[in-house]
Amino acid sequence: MKVRQLSTVHDVGDTRVTHKECASLVAAGYDTALISSVPDDVIYAGVPVLGIGRPRNRLDRMTAHQVRMLRRALAEDADVYHFHDPELIPVGLLLKARGKRVVYDVHEDVPKQIMNKFWIHPWAKAPFAAAARGFEGLAGRFLDGIVTATPSIALKFPAAKTVVVQNFPEASLAAEQNTTPFADRGNAFVYVGGLSVQQGLFEMLQAFTRLPDGVSGVLAGKFKQTEAEARAHPGWAHVRYPGVVDRDRVVAELRDSVVGLVLDHPITNYVDAYSTKMFEYMACGLPVICSDFPLWVDIVAETGCGVAVDPFDTDAVASALLRYLDDPDLARAHGENGRRAIAERLNWGVEFAKLDRLYRRLA
Repeated sequence: MKVRQLSTVHDVGDTRVTHKECASLVAAGYDTALISSVPDDVIYAGVPVLGIGRPRNRLDRMTAHQVRMLRRALAEDADVYHFHDPELIPVGLLLKARGKRVVYDVHEDVPKQIMNKFWIHPWAKAPFAAAARGFEGLAGRFLDGIVTATPSIALKFPAAKTVVVQNFPEASLAAEQNTTPFADRGNAFVYVGGLSVQQGLFEMLQAFTRLPDGVSGVLAGKFKQTEAEARAHPGWAHVRYPGVVDRDRVVAELRDSVVGLVLDHPITNYVDAYSTKMFEYMACGLPVICSDFPLWVDIVAETGCGVAVDPFDTDAVASALLRYLDDPDLARAHGENGRRAIAERLNWGVEFAKLDRLYRRLA
């Protein structure tokens, strides 16, 4: 089966799009390529990537760039087209009108996400969110398959054509225990991801002010308009910041850490979503300190992998962190609980089997 996945937004190194879905399809024998906003055709992580060039700006990305994507997609004459961005819904509908089999991969609750975009003017958020709901309604009605990243997103689409494919890590990441003793690890804590107010950056920094002198950890990722303020915070003295790092470096930092942090604020598109980073912490055998969202509380309770706290309660965050630093046996036990859960059931192999079954049904 010839499969072409499409994305104008996601980076070519995106974990879900490239490293998981496309790479797994290639390994399973599908004739798979990713059509992406890169200048030239390349091979990335074993996946052929077909470039349509980079958009000049956001307006170009939403207009002429869509036409470039449609033309390249049609030129490929694939059996299945699988797109990852809500802005590509019109492209998907046009492909469907040409008799193609089309799948929409919904990573987040898009209308809720729009309501939390800082760059969209407040008066425009509600109309944009309503438009997104309308386009997703058309996608659910006319396209051949819907893939969602969480069960809550799946509830918005017709059950008969919707498959939940969750962003769990590869089982191989959890295949072996990390033999480095917790007491000998270089990072007291680790956080990898977007560095922003809504992702708990300043709550983490405030908690770090309670750490002993000389104790530090890693914050890695891209700042979102807050770098100067973060660097001026007293908690920054406990931070090592390597910037944006590749996947191999991420795994190396996780394996040299004691605790993984994910303290997102309770905004709508976080509360009902899984945290990919939390599962990767678990896969690497780290106990997690996470926000006390009901969905996340259930994961922590079910697996015994860490502690859920009020993300605004920096004393509770600091106390949980200090407890793990003071008790390596507890850290090891909670980390091992999480690692086993990933190795046995919360892993990408189980999720990819669902995607494979969808493709076979479409065939």
